[in-house]
Amino acid sequence: MQALAFAAVKRGIVQRAPRKDVCYYRAVLVPGVNMGELLQRLRERKLVQWALAYIAAAFALLQGIDIVANKFNWPDSLERIFILALAVGFFVTLVLAWYHGERGAQRVSGTELVILALLLAVGGGFLWHFAPMSPKATTATSVAATPSAPVTAIPAKSIAVLPFENLSDDKTNAYFASGMQDEILTRLAGIRDLKVISRTSTQQYASHPPNLKIVAEQLGVATVLEGSVQKAENKVRINLQLIDARSDSHLWAQNYDRDVKDIFAVQSDVAERVADALQAQLLPVESARIASVPTQDQQAYDLYLRANAYFHRASDQAALVAAVMPQAIELYQQALAKDTGFALAAAMLSQAHMNMYWAAPDRTDVRLAAAKATADRALALQPGLGPAHLGLALYWYWGHRDYAQALSEVDLARKAMPNSAMVELFAGAIGRREGRWNEAIASFQRAVALDPRSSLCADQLGFVNMSLRRYAQADQAFAHALTVTQDPTDELMSRAYSAVLWKGDLAPLRTAVDSLTPGSNDYAGNALSIYYLRWWSRDYVAAIRLAEAETAANWIDQGNVSLPRRLYLAWALAAVGDDAKARSVYAELRTQTQAALQQRPGDADLHLALGFAAAGLGLKDDAVREGRRATQLIPYSRDNYSGPFYLVWLANLYVRVGENTQAIDTLRQTLALPSGGGAISPALLQLDPAWDPLRKQPDFQALLRESP
Repeated sequence: MQALAFAAVKRGIVQRAPRKDVCYYRAVLVPGVNMGELLQRLRERKLVQWALAYIAAAFALLQGIDIVANKFNWPDSLERIFILALAVGFFVTLVLAWYHGERGAQRVSGTELVILALLLAVGGGFLWHFAPMSPKATTATSVAATPSAPVTAIPAKSIAVLPFENLSDDKTNAYFASGMQDEILTRLAGIRDLKVISRTSTQQYASHPPNLKIVAEQLGVATVLEGSVQKAENKVRINLQLIDARSDSHLWAQNYDRDVKDIFAVQSDVAERVADALQAQLLPVESARIASVPTQDQQAYDLYLRANAYFHRASDQAALVAAVMPQAIELYQQALAKDTGFALAAAMLSQAHMNMYWAAPDRTDVRLAAAKATADRALALQPGLGPAHLGLALYWYWGHRDYAQALSEVDLARKAMPNSAMVELFAGAIGRREGRWNEAIASFQRAVALDPRSSLCADQLGFVNMSLRRYAQADQAFAHALTVTQDPTDELMSRAYSAVLWKGDLAPLRTAVDSLTPGSNDYAGNALSIYYLRWWSRDYVAAIRLAEAETAANWIDQGNVSLPRRLYLAWALAAVGDDAKARSVYAELRTQTQAALQQRPGDADLHLALGFAAAGLGLKDDAVREGRRATQLIPYSRDNYSGPFYLVWLANLYVRVGENTQAIDTLRQTLALPSGGGAISPALLQLDPAWDPLRKQPDFQALLRESP
């Protein structure tokens, strides 16, 4: 239709107006054409009335077609055919109106033909532009605009395994239903030809959500596996159905009534049936993994599933590691006592030990050795076991900061677990330590694609931006993490800390702290953040009460620096003028730390703690020596993420021994680092009482003015 109008322009019948819209074509007075007569003919044939009536009727009809199409899942192509048919019908209607007007059929002149073509172009364009967009298209657009949505096309070979409904009369069997979901998901996740969404994201949905299409779009998958589990004594019934979420059609369904001892055969069969339904190519090693039987001891397997429930809860929220992970460790150990050849239990025990080492924090050689021994044991029992390689990756990364060894183990883990968001998270975290920021971000983004509803993945992107002083972007990442988390504690604290660095604003931190219940695991896990709020607010009495009431031996900061809780107590005591009591604490800490260093001479945190204890006792030379030793053990060149935090602690130490010039120089060095934004900022320098002795010095004021 528009082509007809463009041909008329070429022939010189009409001219294009300065604007490009077809509505701005205008007729040119051509010799021999009576425009008054032409308008009279248009009025006689009621051409405009016919056009408007047809457009209104067609628009109403399209609305009805759209409702029916969505109800019965008509393909988009069928809706387009209806729109095209209505556009053609518009042409036919105008032609009939012209030829059968009040004056009867008449011969059409060239000019009249051009005007008719223009009306057709405008009317057809109107119908096409205002045709209703289907809900499917609207949803896809809105989801793509959210941070959790996939930015690429959804692959056909993609699946989310939703939580299985627990139909057991004994509701304490919920762990078993959850375990079945997790085990089937794990077997599917080992298939490289599939995209499989991680447990953290799928766990946020109901077993049978009312709108699978929306769920699938949010998770970035084409298919969904739903199911229910009923366990009674040694019998289990599992009902499963694989659904194409795009068309709401069933691809496969199966009911299993088996003895509990046959549960691994069920898991293997499900994985094979799903892979076959999705036409996924299975490599021989993948088929072997799917068919594997982790243990023949049902009691050991039951203990393993119970342990996993605690492990997942603790690993999802870092603040819960110290309180919850020991329960997972105890159950894994019991499972291994039942079956000494249970490789998978040994692998997960290794990861649990490393979580305790890093996040509890229990930075002891005993914990480190236990993690290494159980990972080695798992690989000896089952070479190539992915979770065991991941345990070794954590051992080398968290335990020794040996990034080359850690990445080698990450690569081995990825081969066995190609759909593991956790593997990608640790790849990104290691890249961040080495200063490979773009690679780190890419790894974190891959983790988000595999775990789109995970607050941890979004959190890590937030910390990357915070380190690089992109505080606005960090705030957006933490805000998104809050929208997808089921327990907002970690995300509230992370966002609040970023706000302090960005603007020196304590209000978000105060709100986050007020949301905690004293005595809860969340409260204990975030005790240092609560202390910082008291300290930065100069409420030293409240800081003392908190440090005295808590029981954790060490508190770990945002840079993963672990210092004794009683060191923070001593600082608060000194701030209120109770020097005698503070000195007693310093002396006690000095003795304890010196003994610990006999066992772990390369521990940077112990050297730092000893330096602060010496500073509190007036031993300036000892303090400076130990503080510098800490920064030599963890220099920025070795750790681009934690390195700046050690420099800030060294500057703090310099202030406490009266070396103000050294303190300012160290702060200037830290502020000049490309990734020191998580450790210090001008806003935090203005806020923190630790820097009060520097405030009147011109060099410090100049530092604040010069800082990024």
